[in-house]
Amino acid sequence: MLSSLLKRCLPAVLLAGCAATNPPPPPDFTAYVVVGEYGAAVARVLIDAPTCPAIVLNQRSQPMTLRAPAETIPLRSTPFAPADSKPAAFPLLTCEASLPAGVTSASVLGRALPLPKAEPRRIVVIGDTGCRLQKSSNGWQACNDREQYPFATVAAQAAAWKPDLVIHVGDYHYRENACPEGNAGCAGSPWGYGWDAWDEDFFAPGARLLEAAPWVMARGNHENCLRGGQGYWRFLDPRPLLKGRDCNAAADDDAGNYSDPYAIPIGQDTQLLVLDTANTTWKGLKPGDTGYARYRDLYRKVDALSQRAPNNIGISHHPLLGMGADRKADGGIVLLPGDAGLQASFGSVNPLLFPPTIQAMLSGHIHLWQQLSFSSAHPSQFVSGFAGTSEDIVPLPERLPADKPPAPGAVVEHFSSWVDGFGFMTMERRGPQQWEVLVHDRHGQIRNRCQLDGRHSQCAVAQVK
Repeated sequence: MLSSLLKRCLPAVLLAGCAATNPPPPPDFTAYVVVGEYGAAVARVLIDAPTCPAIVLNQRSQPMTLRAPAETIPLRSTPFAPADSKPAAFPLLTCEASLPAGVTSASVLGRALPLPKAEPRRIVVIGDTGCRLQKSSNGWQACNDREQYPFATVAAQAAAWKPDLVIHVGDYHYRENACPEGNAGCAGSPWGYGWDAWDEDFFAPGARLLEAAPWVMARGNHENCLRGGQGYWRFLDPRPLLKGRDCNAAADDDAGNYSDPYAIPIGQDTQLLVLDTANTTWKGLKPGDTGYARYRDLYRKVDALSQRAPNNIGISHHPLLGMGADRKADGGIVLLPGDAGLQASFGSVNPLLFPPTIQAMLSGHIHLWQQLSFSSAHPSQFVSGFAGTSEDIVPLPERLPADKPPAPGAVVEHFSSWVDGFGFMTMERRGPQQWEVLVHDRHGQIRNRCQLDGRHSQCAVAQVK
């Protein structure tokens, strides 16, 4: 009888022993690395757990710091669809830890984190990655269709290119309103400004690329305080999260909608300059406007930062030197110049819009790919807003008319574009001021080749078909 009892109990005893020696797997979590001021890198972990996990740096464990608790932010009505607004729920902890220079390995809960390189040579540039669900524009992208919303494919192909660094030029979050009943293309999608929409719009489809390299996270207009600003400050900005600059209360929006620029060295002679232009407006700004004064101050601070290195590459979501197009009611096409709000405020300090040591600007906002170079004293402009959001489809001309410059005084010498095609842009360093810029489609195939040399750039193909 004792023998049969042992036979029945032995499996249970063995299983209990295994459970004691092999703890359960860690909870699902999101981990990534953000690069900020002076190249300082921060590891972030988003996790549903009672406390932040430990991070292991060079085989030594240390605690992570709580950046933001799990919480639901009280309702903030938006102007885009006030009746559909709801509180923003963030049920996960946002945890972080600095990655000091010299760290050779970092991991959280057994998952290795990508580490920054002092001189990144291979850079992916993407932007405008979310899936548009917007009642005010009647814009309902088919988020459930990877052909019509291909950010996951784009991110995987960009990761396969093996970048040293990823630059996102802004607009991560687009799922603002509930999918209309009966629309199979977006049925079941989360919406609003909480974690569920952020996860589906950015973290889940971008997972492969988040694992591949550290990121520079610029801010777009979809992350201003009236929209996804709460998530941006909580998840993406590299700086400390400050009460009053978190977009949680409308009374604090004059602080939450603006922030200072910062510089990221990418070698001894070159740095990235990251500009927060989230709250500008295409309608323009004038003296007396809050934004006018704040962006004049932004320009002065960018100018000061630019003097720290002979070569600078600027990053701003809104292109001051880019071109868009719209179709008029009669079917004709009207060309749209660069952002009027920034042109007015920056231009009031410097008519050339940028300090002389900036060789190129990287932007998004227009949902296409574009390159412009100038015979006037302006930096080259690249627009890489074609990674996932529903594309701009109004065609641009192969050559821009001389009487339609993207900014006052800007004289275009070379222009290239790709309208209505998804993909990503890469930059590979070839010299102190030289970069090879490639345009890849969603499957990673190269569709255009460009060279950036100083402030001037030129591409092999004027219009990608």
